[in-house]
Amino acid sequence: MTTTEWITDIALLLIVFRQLREGRLDLKSFLIPLGIVAFVANSYLDTIPTAGNDLVLIGLLVAVGAALGIAGGAYTRIRSLDGHVLIKAGAVSAVLWVVGMGARMAFQLWVQHGGAATVGRFSVTHQITSDKAWVAAFVLMALTEVVTRLATIFIRSRNVAVTRPVAVLDRTV
Repeated sequence: MTTTEWITDIALLLIVFRQLREGRLDLKSFLIPLGIVAFVANSYLDTIPTAGNDLVLIGLLVAVGAALGIAGGAYTRIRSLDGHVLIKAGAVSAVLWVVGMGARMAFQLWVQHGGAATVGRFSVTHQITSDKAWVAAFVLMALTEVVTRLATIFIRSRNVAVTRPVAVLDRTV
């Protein structure tokens, strides 16, 4: 893995750890993770192969990403305080995020350190035409996980009643 790959993978992992501490849901909560996956997609997603069973592989990993993202968003605590929406990733949300992001890192490391032949045999057996299909599948899985998690949080945040602080007047008789 290159230094850039390590940095982007670790940055994606750290996003949820940042949310283990409760904080305001604001534009930055959406833009940072979307910016990271947009960078990754721009850097690694040259093409989406469609031959053989490439789309099946891509579809399966996108579905896994969607399931992880929706579940992660569902297990994020959302509440209102003093006119602000606050979010906090729960333990389940953090574990799901690490499983999704960590699985991609682990797969990439495994392929680079001895697993390439096994992946090659699997690919031939299942008519996956190239390594570009694997790259597209994992990049789109990450993109889908991030987008569905953020969409779930956004939708759930719209259902939180935002109460504004009310000034209390001191009335002494």
